Parts: sequence; C-alpha cells; structure tokens
Amino acid sequence: MKRMIMMVAMASVVFACAQAKVRLPHLISDRMILQQNSDARLWGWDQPGKTVRVSVSWSNEIYSAQTGKDGRWLLTVKVPSASYTPLSITFDDGEKTVVSGILSGEVWVCAGQSNMEMPIKGFDNCPVEGYNQVVMNAKEYQSIHYVKIPSVMSMKPLNDAVCEWKEIGPETVGEASATGYFFAQALNKTLGIPVGLIMANKGGTRVESWLDQAYLKKNTQEPLDSAAIVKKFHSDYHRPLVWGNGTFAPILNYTVKGIIFYQGCSNVGDPAGQYTRRLTDLVSQWRRDFKLGEIPFYFVQIAPYYNGDKAGDWGPKLREQQFNASKTIPNSGIICTDDLVYPYESQQIHPCQKQQVGERLALQALNKTYGMKSIQCESPSFKDLKISNDTCYVHLQNDYRAISRYEDLQGFEVAGSDHVFHKATATFDWKKGIIITCPDVRKPVAVRYAFRNWGYGNVKNGALLPLFPFRTDNW
Repeated sequence: MKRMIMMVAMASVVFACAQAKVRLPHLISDRMILQQNSDARLWGWDQPGKTVRVSVSWSNEIYSAQTGKDGRWLLTVKVPSASYTPLSITFDDGEKTVVSGILSGEVWVCAGQSNMEMPIKGFDNCPVEGYNQVVMNAKEYQSIHYVKIPSVMSMKPLNDAVCEWKEIGPETVGEASATGYFFAQALNKTLGIPVGLIMANKGGTRVESWLDQAYLKKNTQEPLDSAAIVKKFHSDYHRPLVWGNGTFAPILNYTVKGIIFYQGCSNVGDPAGQYTRRLTDLVSQWRRDFKLGEIPFYFVQIAPYYNGDKAGDWGPKLREQQFNASKTIPNSGIICTDDLVYPYESQQIHPCQKQQVGERLALQALNKTYGMKSIQCESPSFKDLKISNDTCYVHLQNDYRAISRYEDLQGFEVAGSDHVFHKATATFDWKKGIIITCPDVRKPVAVRYAFRNWGYGNVKNGALLPLFPFRTDNW
C-alpha cells in the first residue's frame, strides 16, 4: 500500500512537471519565419501565475510575461532585419524549451479556396504546369518556409492547430500552395530575403465560410446553429462560420506582413453587390483580428469557367463584384487571370497556370508594399465609352502607354436598345482608342468585353497584363 502511495505521488510529480513546462502553439516551432523589423507576438500556455522568460539569439534582451488565470501568456519580441542567418528562441519557466532554425523575413498568409489550396503537385486530374522543373529547382529556395494549417471546422474559434513549418526542398515543395509558392519565389528572388507562408485555406469555401458569428448574425440569413448548418449545407465546404473558426482563427496571433487571397468560385450567382460588401467586410474583420493595422490584401479575380453554360454571364458578374471590391478595400490590389486558362480548360475549375498567378500577386506586393514603383503591376481596365453613329470608342486606364496588339482584338460584343449582344469587330488607334463596330447593331448603346462564363479576350497592356472583363450596361 505504501509503495502504491509512493508511486501515485511520483506520478503526480511527473504530471505536475509536465504541466509546468511552457506549452507553445504549433505555429511557434522550429523553422518558422518571423516578420522582420516587427514586434512579433509570441504566446502559449503554462500554469496560472507562472512567469515565462524569453531570450533570443540575436540580442541580449530578456522578455517576460506572467500567465493569467486561464494559463495563457503573450509577449512581443523585437525581430531584426531579414537575414539568412538561423536564429533561435528560448522559453524558460524553470524548464527550457528551445525553438531553432528560425529565419527573419517576410510572412504572408495564403487564404481562400481550392485554387489557393492547390499544391505544386496538383490535385487528381488537375496538374500544375511546370511541376518537375519546380522540384528540380527547389534547393535554390530553401529560405522559403511554409506551414499548412489543417482544414478543420469548428463552431468556436480555435487557438491552436496541429501543424509544422517546412523548409522548401525537393521533398517538401510539392505540398506547398502553388499560387503561394510562386508568389514567395518572386519575392525571394527580387528582395533577396527569406519568405514565410502561412497556408490557411479550404477548397470549395464561400466568403461566408470565413466571416465570424457576429457579422453573419447581423448581416446575413446564414444558419448559425450546428444542426441547421449541416441540414442546409450537405457539402461541408459550403458551410458558413466553421472554417474561419477552425482554420483561420489559430493564426490570428501570428505577426504577418499581409494576405494573398484566391476565392470566389463558390459565390458565383450571388446577388449584385453582395459579394463585394462581404469580401470588403471580411478583410476588415481579418485586419481587426490580426491587430496589425491596414495590412495589404492582394487577391485574384477568378478565371473563365463554363459554369454549366459557356454563354452565361454569372461568372463575369462575380468577377465584376471582385473588381468592385478592389475599389472599396483600402491597401489592396486585384489581378486578372483572364488569359491564364487554356482553350481545353473550359470545364477545369483548377487551371494549371499557377506560376503566373503567383507572380502577378507578387507584382502587386513589390510595387505597392515594397515600393518598387518601376514594376508595372496593374491590368488595364475600362475608362470610358463614346458612341458616334454606329461606332463605339473605348478608352482604357492603366495601359502603360501600350496595347499589346493593333489588330485581331477579340472578346468585344455590342448591343442596341434590344439588349441583345452580338460579336463585334475591334481595332486600335492611338488617338481614338479601341474602335468597335458590328454590322448587326446599327445603333449601339452598350459594349461588353469577355463578359461570358467562357469568353475571354486577348487585349493586354504594355506590361502584357490582360484587360479586366467589363460591361458598360447594368442589365
């Protein structure tokens, strides 16, 4: 009996010691990248009332925090300028925990649905162009690290996720988000510094999947009871609230530079203006919760897709809402992917040309966030329309003093007062702009460009970036 009591006592001591050691979220772990030149947040759990001391390899400063009644603690450490020199952090509450292999660099979140989630190795029946080349060149980009947050649903915001940071190499690059990796690769090559990617996304999700409970309750008719959610949405990826709680909430304490975002396919068909408002509000929500100010937000306009009817216009109407959101979201930028779908991909929701997508997002960041104004990052967009007799004259903005071609301009349609659109002929003149005529429409009143589910055009600007789809009507 005495021996049994001693064994129980010893077990209690062991358990107490295990409980006493500081516990870190999985995000704070070996090979993580810290946001350079920031006051980076570090946090974790320990016994209530415990003092946690933190020392860093790059300075002699000691940081400390005391846990609250719930055992939580949080502090900030000053991170040095970006470097390829490995760093370490020691957490000490009487027993030391060391995190090593850390780099200081730029940290970006990769958010959205399947076209952001899509890895370098692709999905089944959905390859990524250039996969083998990427694997062969992976050792050149070992200073790009990524962490994939598991796609988890939760009715309440989670504060941790089982994940680990990985260093890019031939064996790890295949699992990285293709769009995110090509974005990071462009930043790494151009800026010459490490880049960290936090991949918090889920295929098939709607914008409502990431909005929080308070917002959804006040501004939508979305069900917020778990049973009601399951009853309405048999496909879990369409469910509101739960993906933000389970997959995004765990990263909100981490100090990041900005967010890149690729989502919208699952919101095709939304009423006019609804997606614009909700995406704008989602960005505000994330900025509020990161507590890092108006961090940059760069996002992708969804690519052409047949959407059940190649001639339909519900796809471009969602793209229109995305374009409008870029005008309402401060410190943001949108890229056009209208030219990044091969003719045989009309029914491929995951186009294979992801390198250009990531690089175009990087152009936005390099110009707007990193101040490289020599980089031309904007696609051209509609400026104004003038009609004279049977001829329409369209002018663009952000053309960088050039149009990619003088002849065979494709993608334009013209309608008269009957609202019926007909394929039009378009040419370019430096003084008059894009000249559009159609023998079937003698009195035109409206022009559309690439405004079909599957109807992309071929107009580009001086940076060879494609013209955003547009319409001059509101029918």
